[in-house]
Amino acid sequence: MHLMASKPQALTSIGPMRAFTSNSKKISTELIEINELLGEFSQYYTEYYKQLADTWSVAQKKVNKKSQKVPQDAEQIDSLKRVWLDIFDNDFTELFDSGKFGENYGKLVSKELELTKHWNNITNVILQSANLPSKEEIDEVYKEIHSLKKRVAKVELELKKKERVKNAK
Repeated sequence: MHLMASKPQALTSIGPMRAFTSNSKKISTELIEINELLGEFSQYYTEYYKQLADTWSVAQKKVNKKSQKVPQDAEQIDSLKRVWLDIFDNDFTELFDSGKFGENYGKLVSKELELTKHWNNITNVILQSANLPSKEEIDEVYKEIHSLKKRVAKVELELKKKERVKNAK
């Protein structure tokens, strides 16, 4: 152990560290691509919340103007709530129906999916380096187990039916 500790480069030539070292270039490439995507994602994310905040601000100003006209007694609070709901409903529906919002939101979701793909690639490289199954392989096993459970349940049901028929005779 002492010999290994005195030669750190030797650690990368044995066991899982060897595989991890050989795959580190893949991880570095994925991280560089993630970094580039994060800039674009951040831009669309900022625009998304700017659109929401601007719409909220405009709608709240409209509510404030109308609320001055509504008497401030207990019965009129419900009326003020309806005004608030109507204005916000209309303004946000208009925002969500706009092409600009839809285009930005589509790009935001697209970049998020690309980021997820890169994170999954990194995870798979790390799992492969540690000689562990990938998420896809585990999902495949779960599907097979689910299929087998259904088949076993079906066979058990058929056996019970046959047993009932036998007992009825």
